[in-house]
Amino acid sequence: MIDYQPLINRWQGGAMDAWAQALPAQIASGLSQQRYGDLPRWLQVLAELPDLAVDHVTLNRARVGADSDTPPQPASLAQLRSKLQGLHPWRKGPFELFGIHIDTEWRSDWKWDRLASAIDDLKGRRVLDVGCGSGYHCWRMLGAGAAEVIGIDPTPLFVVQFWALQKYLQRDEVWVLPIGIEQLPPKLGAFDTVFSMGVLYHRRSPMDHLLELRDCLRPGGQLVLETLVIEGGPGDTLVPQGRYARMGNVWFLPSCHTLLGWLGKLGFLDARLVDVTVTSTGEQRSTEWMRFHSLADFLDPADSSKSIEGYPAPRRAIVTARVPGDWEPVTF
Repeated sequence: MIDYQPLINRWQGGAMDAWAQALPAQIASGLSQQRYGDLPRWLQVLAELPDLAVDHVTLNRARVGADSDTPPQPASLAQLRSKLQGLHPWRKGPFELFGIHIDTEWRSDWKWDRLASAIDDLKGRRVLDVGCGSGYHCWRMLGAGAAEVIGIDPTPLFVVQFWALQKYLQRDEVWVLPIGIEQLPPKLGAFDTVFSMGVLYHRRSPMDHLLELRDCLRPGGQLVLETLVIEGGPGDTLVPQGRYARMGNVWFLPSCHTLLGWLGKLGFLDARLVDVTVTSTGEQRSTEWMRFHSLADFLDPADSSKSIEGYPAPRRAIVTARVPGDWEPVTF
């Protein structure tokens, strides 16, 4: 059902050995049924997913998913839909399993489309996705040719959602681990590309987070960073007082100039702005798979250019940068 031993075995004795040694204890803590009261229910849902034959796995289109040449029986499909709904809310996606469209809160494929052509080729690379949720972008990275994709997210529901998808997608090159970046071995220096999307503004110290990301990269490796920003010049930064768009843990929203300056100050090279997009209610919204309030409820009803608190509405930037050194492919 949930088994990380093949990954631990693969990592032992190589560049990831230090993490392999720490991983069993990290997984036990991250998936502790004593810590997370809803976890037994989610694991029961995972155990009750129907066994369905898979003939096709799709990783390189908007709806990541699996299908069969022979349509499953209606009762099996009804069971699948019911069990997947039991893992509500689904935040990042979309996915499609045997014709069932998991219409997630975020159209994460839109973000992927904005960055895919602007980053280094992922073929053959070991990739880290920090704050990956249920792993939607991890699957897209694998579909783009990555050799190994490791997603990390400390939210156990998202980890169980990943394993629900993995039951049918069945790829041993992609994993989602129930941990945060602070639990990685220091100065790991093992990843060719590191993604951090939708995380920086949740960190009390954005500079420390950027240092953590830098220390995960091999020489010449690339950082792909997506975060909330504001309009403005060098040095401009919004520090929300109280909530921002009803989020209670938003600390720093820099301008794009400020963000690029932070990267340069920390020793990143070739920092480049790839995209800036104001988040729309088409990209983030409530659905039957995420029935809570969403972006439309977080904006000023009289002026959608402002958050409900009066701050500028969510605007997201994607930047890339690399660490010093000459990147060379390796076999692992």
